Parts: sequence; C-alpha cells; structure tokens
Amino acid sequence: MAYLPVGIVYGCLYALTAIGLVVTYNTSGIFNFAHGAEGMFMAFLYWQLAVGWGVPWPIAMLIVLLVIGPLLGAGIEKVLMRHLYSAPLAVTLVVTLGLLLFLLYLADAIWTPTITRQPPDIVPGNFHLFGVSVTWYDVLVLAVSIAVALLLTAFFRRTRAGITMRAVVDDRELAARAGASPTRTSQLSWMLGAFLAGLAGIMIVGGRLQQLDQPNLTILVIYGYAAAVVGRLRNFRLTVAGARLIGLLQAYAVGYLPVNLLTNLGPVIPIAVLFLALLVIPHGRLATARFGAKTRRLTSLRTSLGTAVAFVVGAWLVAGFLTAGDLTYFGRGIALGIVLLSLVLLTGYGGQVSACQMTFAGLGAFFMGKLFGGDSVGGLIAAFIIPAAAGAVLALIVLRLRGIYLALATLAFAYMMDNLFFNKELGVGGILQVGRFAVHSEQAFVVEIAVVFGACAVAVLALKRGEFGRRLAAVNDSEVACAALGMNITGTKVVAFTLAAGIAGLGGALYGGWQHVVSPNDFGFLLSLTALLIIAIGGLDTVAGAFLAALFLALTPVIQQHIGDSLGIPNLVGLLVGLGAVSLGRSPGGIAGSLSDAAEWL
Repeated sequence: MAYLPVGIVYGCLYALTAIGLVVTYNTSGIFNFAHGAEGMFMAFLYWQLAVGWGVPWPIAMLIVLLVIGPLLGAGIEKVLMRHLYSAPLAVTLVVTLGLLLFLLYLADAIWTPTITRQPPDIVPGNFHLFGVSVTWYDVLVLAVSIAVALLLTAFFRRTRAGITMRAVVDDRELAARAGASPTRTSQLSWMLGAFLAGLAGIMIVGGRLQQLDQPNLTILVIYGYAAAVVGRLRNFRLTVAGARLIGLLQAYAVGYLPVNLLTNLGPVIPIAVLFLALLVIPHGRLATARFGAKTRRLTSLRTSLGTAVAFVVGAWLVAGFLTAGDLTYFGRGIALGIVLLSLVLLTGYGGQVSACQMTFAGLGAFFMGKLFGGDSVGGLIAAFIIPAAAGAVLALIVLRLRGIYLALATLAFAYMMDNLFFNKELGVGGILQVGRFAVHSEQAFVVEIAVVFGACAVAVLALKRGEFGRRLAAVNDSEVACAALGMNITGTKVVAFTLAAGIAGLGGALYGGWQHVVSPNDFGFLLSLTALLIIAIGGLDTVAGAFLAALFLALTPVIQQHIGDSLGIPNLVGLLVGLGAVSLGRSPGGIAGSLSDAAEWL
C-alpha cells in the first residue's frame, strides 16, 4: 500500500509528458522527439527565474508556461516545422532528433552541469492517508494531471479550435478550403505542445529529482513516450492508463526487487514497456521512411575498386606524415567510418531508421576482446557474425515497425543494452582490453583499418548495384507496391539489418583495437543518435558521407578543446550536430549529397 501513492504520482507525471506529445502529433502529424528536451529546457528556465533571480515561484511558473513556452513552440513551428508537413517522415525524425541534441547541449552551455541546482519547494508538507504518508506536492501533481486530461478532451471535442486542429492533420488542403488556416492552427498546436512539455518538466523536477540534471531530466520526460505509444499517439485515455501502469511498475519495483536487480532494471522499466507496446499494439498501414527523393548515379565496380585502392594508399601516406596525436584521431575516424557505413546500407539505401548501430559496434568490440585471445582473426570474425546474428533477431522482432515506431524500438533496444549489458560487462571507466589482429604499430593498424573500410565500402556499393540493392530501394520507395508485386519484404529487411549489424560490429572491433580499452561511454545510446545525425548531415546515402561524418566524429575532442573550451561552451560539437541536423529540413541529401548534385550540374 505504501508504494501505491508513489506509483500514482509517477504515473501522473508520465501522463503529463505523454499527453503533450500526443497533442503535438495529433495536431501536426509530426512526432516531436525533442519534446523531452523542451520540457528540460523550460524546467531550467523556471529554476533560473525562481531561484537564480529570486522571482516568486508562481510568477516564474506563469512566465515560463504562458509566455516562454508558447513563444518557443511558435518559433519552432515557424522556423523548423512549417516546411516539413509534407516532407518524408525520416526527415522530420532527423530534424526533431537534432533539435533534441541542440536543446540538451544548449542547456549544458547555459547552466554548467557541475553546479548543484535544487528546485524550489512550492508545496511543502505532508499528511497521512490510511497510514500512508502523502505529500501535498503529490496531491498537486494528481490534480494538475486530471485537470489537463479533462480540459484537453473538452478542447478537442467541443471547441472550434480543437476540431480544426484535428481536421488540419487529416487533410490540410480540405481544411483550408473550409475556411481554416492550417498555418495558424499548426502553430497553435506547437504552442500548446510546448506549454505541456514545460508543465511536465517543472512537475517532474519537483516530484522526481532532488536537483536539476540535463540528461536525466530529458530521459525522465522521454519515459512518457511509452505511455504515448500505449495510446497509439491518438487516445488520451489509453495514454493516461499506460502512464499509470509505468508509474506503478516503477514504484513497486523499488519495494520488491532486490537492490542488485533494481540498479539495472529500475531505469529500464519504462523503456521496456515502450518496446513491448511497439511490438504488441497495431500501428497502421504500410508506409515509407525515405530520406530525400533524389536517385543518384550508381558507382561502377571499377570506379569503386579504384577509389578504395586510392583511399588505402592515401591513408598510408597520410599516416606517415601525421603526428602521434593527429594519427590517433585519423585512425579513430576510419574505424568509426566502418560503423557509419552500416547506416548507409540500412538507412540510406533501405530507409530503415536505426538508432542502435553503436550498440552493435559495442557488441563487436566486446566479443573481439573476449574471444580467441582478444587479438586474433577468430575474434574479428566473431565481431562480425555475433552482432549480425543479434541484428537478425532484432529485425525479426521489430519486423512490422516502420518510421518513428522503428526508430523508437531501436532506441529502446540501445537504451536497454546500455543499462543491462554494457554498464555491467564493461564497467565504468573501461575495463575491457581489445587487441589488434596481425599488426601492432599505429601506422600499420591505420592501413589495416583503411583496407577494411575500403572493402566494406566496395561491398556496400556492390550491394546497391545488384538485385538486392534494387529490392532494398523498392522497399524504401513503397512497401505497398512491393507487397502487391509479391516481393519478399520480410527477407529484404532482415538481410539488410543483419549485414548492417555485422558491419557495425566489425567497425566496433577495430575501433576497440585502436583504443586498446573500451567503456560503456563509447557505445551509449546518445552516441548512436549522434552518429545517425552526423551521417545524415554528411550524406546518408553516400559512402563519402560516411567517411566525412566519421572524421568529424573522431575530431570532436580537438574541436571541443581548441574552440569549445576557448569559447567557454561545453559540448560545442553537440550544438553543431544539432544545428546541422535541423538544417536537413531544407537539404535532406546532406553535405556529400549537395556536393554530388553540384558536380552533376557542372
């Protein structure tokens, strides 16, 4: 009984988060991955006003929720989202993920993470109900969540503005012909979504966190995504029921799970519910998640082989001139490039959005270090085969998911692997040593990594030219047409996931060998998101884009040290990646795609 009030309060907090996400999706048709970051950012603004500048907390809350929040939502809609309503779904996904990273690292830059910040105690005191201690803050959260649910239901069912919002999503042109303003209506929906995100962030800070923390607050808001999926991103009642289920599961887990299990399973419970909900609940018709609409000229085998040989020779020459420090970043970049090639195949060619490729890279590094002495060809082969098998199993599990649902499922998989596997098996600080196959000197190993990168690039381009590449492109274009023609969509997706996971595992093994030691921080789910965004910026459907993105990812410590630290901006690279991903709304092909278009025009 003692855990029941706690579970109810947790459920109410998650319901506030999920309802805001459902509102935005229902009224704009765009799944806002940045919803959690918006809530986090406004919670920090509330702290700044109420604690940092001494504004009375009721006034501070009203300023954030009724002024700053709606202005933020209106600005996001006008600058970023207005031209994305007819864009491919995967483009909106990348843009909102970029906005998530941008707001997260912008908060890092404004409010230094090393400083402890405690939220104001707005409703102190507690009382006992049936022998259970209940705080007045718990009562406030319960009252606010019920009021929000009732008011929103009435708003969408009984007011002209609410009905117009729903009509705009169903058919913007028809709504406009009926006299509605789709632009103004969509902007109002984003203002409402930002208000709800800010409300959820502020309530979570007072109810779940003893101090403000950018990543943890963002993740807590993201936990509400599971409840939104339970409600199929449409139904408020099912969303609230899902939020209550998650809250109760977490509360009773604290009471009944052993401490050693609670440490690993506690943070995973909402994400596990999200993963199961994605698998069980139907999500609509066949769809596509195509990145961009331009079909690029195929690279011949002769050209790809010549380019690969030139790349290896160039890497050998460059390695001879670089200093030891610069060589470290160069080798790291090529190894990460192999991982990013897996995204070119899976997401760039096949349109299957994966937010867990660094997880497969971590599996490759783990099995390379654990099997056959840690530095043998057997370990390198295992680093390809075992992640490939894991990718095949994951593909079979998430087979029917597409678009945002597939992205959420792979993100959930990455988050669960972080907590249940990498944090346990690798340990904090890096305790797993990974060896190198055949060679041991830095320059020789750079050449070895370059050879593997070149071979993988040739193989990826060969797959694109062949029958499998044509089937993959067809599935990306239209699953409905492929199903009508009798094409084996299931087999095509499973093979793509399997090969991509194997390539990522191979790259992870070489990445671990280059560093000698790996830690959970090398393969976290945020790094998977960053890798997806960086290659989207570089050019998701080009091998050159993978290499450019990998070099940028490898040079992040240098950029931060020489530019970010001198400007006093922590995580400058995260800010730049977020901004770059947001810009993809206007140029989905990325840097390499734009250069290719320019070259073709010339």
